[in-house]
Amino acid sequence: MKILFIVPGSGDSFYCGNCFRDNLQASALRKAGQDVIIMPLYLPMNYASLKSDTPLFFPATTYYTAQTLFGKRKMPKWLAHLTASDRMLKIASSLSGTTSAKGLEKMTLSMITGDDPAFIDHVSQLVDWIKYHEKPDIIHLSSSLLIGIAKILSLQLRIPIVCSIQDEEVWIDSMKNVYSNLAWQGIAENTVYIDQFITTSDFYKQKMMKKMPTLNNIDVVYPGVNREKYMTTDYPKNPVIGFFNHNNKENGLDILSEAFFKLKAENRIPNLQLKIGGGYTNKDKRLLKKVRQIVAPFREDVAIDDTYNPDEHAAFYRSISVISVPLTFEESVGLYLCEAFAAGRPAVEPATGSFPEIVGEAGLIYHPQNSDALADALYQLLSDNALYMKTVDHANELSETRYNDKTLAEHLINVYEKVV
Repeated sequence: MKILFIVPGSGDSFYCGNCFRDNLQASALRKAGQDVIIMPLYLPMNYASLKSDTPLFFPATTYYTAQTLFGKRKMPKWLAHLTASDRMLKIASSLSGTTSAKGLEKMTLSMITGDDPAFIDHVSQLVDWIKYHEKPDIIHLSSSLLIGIAKILSLQLRIPIVCSIQDEEVWIDSMKNVYSNLAWQGIAENTVYIDQFITTSDFYKQKMMKKMPTLNNIDVVYPGVNREKYMTTDYPKNPVIGFFNHNNKENGLDILSEAFFKLKAENRIPNLQLKIGGGYTNKDKRLLKKVRQIVAPFREDVAIDDTYNPDEHAAFYRSISVISVPLTFEESVGLYLCEAFAAGRPAVEPATGSFPEIVGEAGLIYHPQNSDALADALYQLLSDNALYMKTVDHANELSETRYNDKTLAEHLINVYEKVV
């Protein structure tokens, strides 16, 4: 089966959940013998694990300029060429990483509604490429934030379309009400052009069905990783708490650093260490400065990776004892948990969002969501060897039965075959 994945690039400077989910899906399908074509939007993809197979469409710098400066007028070709240059896109990549749609409301609504001149111009280029280069059996859209593309593809190409949904509300609900309401309305109106939605947890399926009652064709497909890359029987000599995600406030990095400080100050877990990975952008530097100040008395026991490479995830998980990413919002799934489980590492997470569903007995769930409760849960897990080994066994079991690439590919292929 020939599958076209249309995915937004993030600039590859930090751990992006949706981007990594796309990576996992494409890799699993290719490993299962499927013909997968990666079509990037906005920003280029540069790493070995997920390279594009087509030109870049809707280049971020060009599309933003067209939306901001030209409105219903056509953008001059020379300016379109200049803004889509490698240099301009490299600058945009270095600045990417915001979780807020502030200043990007017009672009967001354009991609959802699919009816303004700039959108029509860019989507026409995308459709022409598909027509004359790689006409697939099925098209998989990375997010409902791209659902305007589905309308055009469905009307012009008559190819079945599957669309992933995952944490769209984090972006949409950061907009002012007038924009967010229009965005949800636009998604609801264009769901008729999607043959099947998929999401990563039953929690998020139920959440989206409450948000949009007409959205009832949703399948749950859990993410899965290549276990061979992660599996190990080696564990650090000293206990190491790991944080692996975009290093920002929304993901609770400051909460974890406070919990670590309390554990160290009271010497509750001898030789305890903290390792932070996942990357950050310029906008996150203020938070990282705060984190460094919090853990300053124990800086020799803290390691913060200043660079991010999607191809080096496994090495991080093999260097830690437990994963903890205390998110401040309800996430549809924590892909870092699936990776940690593949390495036999348990998790300590707040009792919010999909965490109770995803973690199960492969770790501890705590409440309330604060640094004191997190410190207590980490102490409970890392000070009780029998409990720790029990959660390790459950982590390995979940990875083997649910969160692996073979199971992921089987579920995706079943969805595609049903739709086709």
